[in-house]
Amino acid sequence: MTQIPSLLTRSLSNFVEGLAVAIPRLLSGLVFLALAYVTVRIVLPVVRRSIDRLYVGDRELVGDLIVTLVSIFLWFGVALTFLKVVGMGDIAASLGTAVGFIALGVSYALSEMIEDTVAGVYLLRDPDFNVGDRVEAKGVTGTVAAIELRKTRIDADNGDRIVMANREIEPRWTHDVPEEADASAADDAATGE
Repeated sequence: MTQIPSLLTRSLSNFVEGLAVAIPRLLSGLVFLALAYVTVRIVLPVVRRSIDRLYVGDRELVGDLIVTLVSIFLWFGVALTFLKVVGMGDIAASLGTAVGFIALGVSYALSEMIEDTVAGVYLLRDPDFNVGDRVEAKGVTGTVAAIELRKTRIDADNGDRIVMANREIEPRWTHDVPEEADASAADDAATGE
């Protein structure tokens, strides 16, 4: 019977010691979270304004993508640092490693979508490829109706709207393709008819 009171006494003593260590860490973590929240809320609008100056008009999608990625990285960094501040550095390291492997798996699974998005960024930044331009890409000739991050819409000469993945267009396309009527008129003039 004397073992139970001593066990309770030791348990209570260990609990109080653990609480004495945990409270300052928890308070430090809360102070860090408050400062990090304010910092991120200040940094993100600055990034947004800077990106909005670079990407205007139909290129806003690229800016939105960049701001979203910056936001994800900032908040993930805040979460990992918070874990480190409250004394869970090993969990933070494990979480960082696990997220890296998960990101690798997701990027492999979404490789075509990522390829479309990267090609879309290149097409949106290309000064020679704009809405209203006549182009030929992958056997489709027409006028560019819309350029999005993953797809480009082309109004074909036959009246159809063709939606193509950006990864199919970006590697090879031709600018300023003459319309069929102009081409046939040029052929008629060349043959003397």
